[in-house]
Order: sequence, then C-alpha cells, then structure tokens
Amino acid sequence: MSLILFIFLVPLLFTIPIAFCWKQFEAAGQKGYYALIPYYNIYVFLKIIGKQKKFWWWFFIVFPYINIFMLFLMLIELGKCFGKFKVWEEGMAAILPYVFFPMIAKQGAIYKDPATDNRPKKSTAREWFDAIVFAVVAAMIIRTYVFEAFTIPTSSMEKSLCVGDYLIVSKIHYGPKGPNTPLSFPFVHNTLPGSKTAKSYLEWIKLPYHRYPGTSHIKRYDPIVFNYPAGDTVCDIYQSSVSYYDLVREYGRERVWNDHENFGKVISHPVDKRENYIKRLIGMPGDTLQIIDGVVYIDGEMSYQPENMQHNYKVVTSGGGINKKILDKYNITEGYATNKANEFVLNISEKVAEELRKLPFIIEATEIITPAGEGTNYELFPHRPDLYPWNVDNYGPIVLPKKGVTVALNTGNLPFYERVIHAYELHDLKVEGDKIFIDGQQTDSYTFEMDYYWMMGDNRHNSADSRYWGFVPENHIVGKAVFVWLSLDKENGGIRWNRMFRIPK
Repeated sequence: MSLILFIFLVPLLFTIPIAFCWKQFEAAGQKGYYALIPYYNIYVFLKIIGKQKKFWWWFFIVFPYINIFMLFLMLIELGKCFGKFKVWEEGMAAILPYVFFPMIAKQGAIYKDPATDNRPKKSTAREWFDAIVFAVVAAMIIRTYVFEAFTIPTSSMEKSLCVGDYLIVSKIHYGPKGPNTPLSFPFVHNTLPGSKTAKSYLEWIKLPYHRYPGTSHIKRYDPIVFNYPAGDTVCDIYQSSVSYYDLVREYGRERVWNDHENFGKVISHPVDKRENYIKRLIGMPGDTLQIIDGVVYIDGEMSYQPENMQHNYKVVTSGGGINKKILDKYNITEGYATNKANEFVLNISEKVAEELRKLPFIIEATEIITPAGEGTNYELFPHRPDLYPWNVDNYGPIVLPKKGVTVALNTGNLPFYERVIHAYELHDLKVEGDKIFIDGQQTDSYTFEMDYYWMMGDNRHNSADSRYWGFVPENHIVGKAVFVWLSLDKENGGIRWNRMFRIPK
C-alpha cells in the first residue's frame, strides 16, 4: 500500500471513532449522521471544536502518522466542549471514545461553543503537566513513526559516515514499524538511564511485526539503520560489543550462562530493542552474493564500489614513521605499526593510497587481501569453516532468502537457514542425525516467510557486518539515513563543518 493511499485512508478510518460522537454532533447543532460521512465528518468536527480555520490542524491531519495523534487531540477538544477537563476524562476521550462519548451523551452533557465559552482557568501545575504530556507524546510519535536522531559510534562506515556524525534517520522512507514492546521508558533504547543492564521496557504486551506504508521501497546501496540481528541474546557485561554466540562457540554455553563474574547475566531483547547498527545494503532478497579478492559480486557482476570505501593497506616508508600532518592531510584515522621496521597497516581508500604512492618517502602502499582458503575461522557466518572455508576477502557464493521462495533443506545447507527458521520466523527446529524436523514434522524443504538483506560497512576490513552474523530480516529494518545535521571530531571535540548538512550517499 502506497503512502498516498495511506494519507487518504487514515482520515477515512477517523470515521470509526467519530461515529460514536453522533450525539455530540447533534448537541452542537449539526446533523448526527454527519459523523458517518468520511472526510466531511472531519470538517464538521473541526468546526464544532473551533479549529476549522486553523491551517496547522488541517496540515497535520493529513501528515502521515502524526495524524493519528491529531485524532486524539480532536477527541480531547470535543470532550472539553462538553465540560470534560479532568485528566482522566481527557484520557478516556482519547483512548476510549466509543465508551466515553455515548456515556456523556446519556448524562445529558451540554455543548458549549469554544469561541464563546468562558472555560475554567488551569492551575500552573496543570498547565505544566498538560504541556509536558503533550510534548512527550508528540515527540514519541514523531520518534516512532517519522524520524529519529542517531549517532555514528564506530568506524565501520568510514569515510562515508564518520564517528561523531549525528544523523537523521527517516522511518517514513520504508514505512515505520509498529513497536513490538509499547510499554517502555520514553526516549531511551533498551536500558534505563544510569544503568547498563536494567531493561527500559516491559514485555507484558508484545505486538507482532507490522510495517506501515512508506514513501519508497528498500533500495540496494542505501545506508540503512537496522536492529542488530545477533543482538537477540547478549551477556550484559558485553552487551552487543561482543557477540553472545561467539562467546558460546569459544567458551561453551554452560560456562557463558554460569560464569557471571566474567560474562554477567544472559538476557534477551525483542526485535525493536536490539542495538541499532548502520551499514550499506549490498544484497537484496534472492541475490547470489560472492566476494572475490575483496570485491563484491552480485549475480556474477561487480557491485557498486563506494567512493570512500576503505580497506587495509600495507604502507612501507623509506625510513621512520609517517608524520601526523600527512595523516591529517589525507584524513587517515585508523592504523597501526607492524613489528617490521618502517611498515604500517592503514585503513584507507584506493584514492588515498594513490596519493601516498606519490610521496617520495613511500616505497609501497598495497591493499592487503587474504587469499581464498586462508584466515578462515568460526566467527564468519555460517560459522562452519569445516564446510565453508571462507574469509572476509573471499566469501561465498551465498543466496539471500526471499519471501515465498522454497529451498531444499539438508544438513549441509542448514547452517545458512537455521537462525532464519527458529530465531527470525519462530519455528521449532530440531535435527536428529540427518533428519530435519520443523514444528515436529520431518521435512526436506523450507519456504521463507520474510525477505532478507545483506549489509556491509564501507570500511571493509573494520566492519562487523553480514559476513559475521548473516542475513538481516525485513522486520529488523529501522530506516534510511537521510541527513547529517552535526559532526563532531571525537579527538579534539571540534565541529567538522565540512561534514554538516550533508545527505549520506
């Protein structure tokens, strides 16, 4: 469903709660059945509450997602026209209009025109309370459904997006997700302020995944914010900085769960409370992806190479180190000296490498590529180097799951899909010998219920991305990075003016 359709559909849905205001329409001198006429009922409603000439009311009524909040305000204002000013009465009007308005009609409440009514003056405390509640609710709706501010905490997207960049992430582009855990402390993510472990949300109410319509579809190479897929389970000492699953593979599940001194408590997070990551979308559902000598290929063709994409380069000088002025000139922020004299490993782009090669004291600036079959380890998805001896520079091929597509299933390819089946699509999965059971039924195939994506950082040798934790389900997509409104240099605390007011590419 398109966003345009959604814009027109929401006012149409306003008819449902407004229908229960039939008697209030009559009491205000209007025809009661006007409450049942879509769109026209909104005009009459605004006339009754004295807002039909206020432009911003009309603007926000058709503004996606905020219009839901406007309906609450309209219902509250209607209650005030019938003398309902108490906090609990305003709450009832907004949340339970189908109970509240028939109830006050039965009580015989009299309509008073807001233009002429001398309404009781609110106390200072009440004015502050109303203002704070209004601001909090409005900000939470905007944060949930329209846009949210994020900070780049790591260098995985250098130099496309830098540590210290402050982003606006649009949730309207792909359509905002409804919250899985609506009972949560406002304006924080998964832990309470002042605590590193106390959950900021209650799981008394758990809502299923639902995405509202957006302005565009998810596009390849977009910079996307998403919930960290492997963040469903974490050790509270490490949170998502060290993968719980890597710890289990290295130390064993029993020790991780029982050695609280070294690992802390094992906790789980629902999808919307998993850590937020930002990467570039490289692979779309159904793609065959492969990395050959550090270059990504999609369906056999070389993928887009971001202008500022970085790799590790071996840089050898004729003598001594590299002056800080040189590092600053080429914006080189990551690297280290090796145990060999005059040799360094720097995270740079090929463009910067070309500039370094022109310097008289640089002997060599060569991209470091791990040959196929070398450097394999359990950390790389699907965490079976015995079956898939891949490394970060030579990886795949791998086929991304696509909604509705059925794949043959066996113990050889199950490592690719086991988390899809049991962690993301929530089926019971068991393996007995070479037999696979899903929800108690033996099977040799599986049909995907969601689309899955492949995310990678532009800083290819310093990015924990899909090469480590696999596919990103569609229900983990948060939004698109659309604007850098501030950029701070973490080293000196200064503002990077050249990076401000940019649209990420």
